[in-house]
Amino acid sequence: MNANHDEVNASTRGRQITLRSASELADALPFVLGFHPTDSVVLVALHGENGRFGGRIRIGIPRSPGEWDSTADQLAECLVDACAQRTAPPDGIVGFLCQDPRPGETAAEVHERLRPFAQRLRTACGALDIPVYEVLCISDGRHFSYCCPNPRCCPPEGTPLALGGTSVMAAAAAYAGLQVRGSLREMEARFRPTGAPGDAPQRAALDAAAAVVPRLVEGADEHERARLRGTTLALAGRLLGRFAEPPRRIGTDGARRGQAAVDADDDARVDPAEAAAVILGLQDRLTRDRLAEWMEGEAGAAAARLWRVLARRCVAPFEEYAAAPLTLAGWVAWSTGDEPTARVALGLALRADPGYVFARLLHQACNQGLDPETLRSCLRQEREERTAAERTAAGSVRRVRTRTRTRTRGALPGGPRPALPKARPGTARRGRGTPAGVRPTGRAATRPGRPAPHQGGRRGTRSGR
Repeated sequence: MNANHDEVNASTRGRQITLRSASELADALPFVLGFHPTDSVVLVALHGENGRFGGRIRIGIPRSPGEWDSTADQLAECLVDACAQRTAPPDGIVGFLCQDPRPGETAAEVHERLRPFAQRLRTACGALDIPVYEVLCISDGRHFSYCCPNPRCCPPEGTPLALGGTSVMAAAAAYAGLQVRGSLREMEARFRPTGAPGDAPQRAALDAAAAVVPRLVEGADEHERARLRGTTLALAGRLLGRFAEPPRRIGTDGARRGQAAVDADDDARVDPAEAAAVILGLQDRLTRDRLAEWMEGEAGAAAARLWRVLARRCVAPFEEYAAAPLTLAGWVAWSTGDEPTARVALGLALRADPGYVFARLLHQACNQGLDPETLRSCLRQEREERTAAERTAAGSVRRVRTRTRTRTRGALPGGPRPALPKARPGTARRGRGTPAGVRPTGRAATRPGRPAPHQGGRRGTRSGR
């Protein structure tokens, strides 16, 4: 809804769609985010007279109503600042509160329970001089408006959402090749431990491998850290090779396999000890940055699956260690154009470790719609410089070895080479190491007027006479 409260313009890869009602706005939300948000508050910026969709921000709805005021203020400030840094401050905002009913609760009761939060979102945006044109509550397949007083278009009992694939936004998204990847809950589950009996062996492997942690902290012996770094990089490279072939999505019976079966295949490629070694090795920042170079092409596709497997292996009480593989998974997803997955993975990384700087920076850049090519270029340059330095170092080692072999060639075993005897006047100095048939350098072995010795004659003799 725009300033006239009757339409909003969305776009799918350059194609504009006009949304003329609250129902169409609610149906468009999954296509704006790339997934169905669950238990989420979403703010979307509007630009221009017709309300063109711009930046967006999403977080989970705080469980405690006491946190709603501060959350509303932070969301409004973050969205406005991000839009101002990228293009211009928004001309309006629309909000969504998405939450399923609790046991024994109806969708209408969810709508009423969240009403104070919706009102606080409106006042927080208004304090920044940004009008809020609509706030919708989406719950149990229905949507409710907090701003429209007209019961004919927004009845108090809510309005059913359109059937999947039947809305104008769904048709436009299908034409543009866009897809919705399922619900937020389903996307997050692919990064979390499954809770299966396999968690026990993984926990034991992480316990056993935790002995390397003191070698990773700041102030530890640098030689030990470098050795561990090399071991982790080598192991991660071997694991990456196991994901070179694409996942098997079609079963032997010709039926399409479910995502859970595909993920189970990936899990089987890495044993608990290997996963534990790489997970703990990733806690070293330099190791993590080196592995971030697997960011595009076939290496990027394989790395995305590997990082997802490692994130699922961070079982309790090692959840905090998941921040590194989750951040790498988010980085690969963003680098390869999968922004919805990137936001989910990076959000989980910050949930595992709120102070993880790399995840925070990537999450902010992804939400601001920045181009990942800037970071890709930096990583490529670092890789090229490191490769060039390694080649130079390898060449220096080869030259040193060659010079060493040259100096020691012909030396007798057991001690230094003995000194040569002095030559008698009028004769050439005998060379010990001169091959037969090769004339040595130095003074001639004959005097003027005398014939030269035959080839193969001893040096300093007249055998050729």
